[in-house]
Amino acid sequence: MGLFDILGMLVFGLVVGAIARFLVPGRQPMGLLMTMVLGIVGSFAGGFLSSLFFRGDGDHLHPAGWIMSIVGAVLLVLIYTKATAGRSNV
Repeated sequence: MGLFDILGMLVFGLVVGAIARFLVPGRQPMGLLMTMVLGIVGSFAGGFLSSLFFRGDGDHLHPAGWIMSIVGAVLLVLIYTKATAGRSNV
């Protein structure tokens, strides 16, 4: 994996994470780095979901396309928001 592959993955994760945060109503207290991580992990979660619903090789996780990446990231934003809802910022 080259430098441009890594940079592309980071930019893709940031864009997907930002779209997911825009689609989920309410406030999500996270910065750019967490948005990027949620986008990247959401892409792999979307790939896993697509392997469950559509025929394909379900043996391993793989990154998904734009739509399933956004779906996976939206699910992760919802989970993250629920998990951090009770925390207070002191």
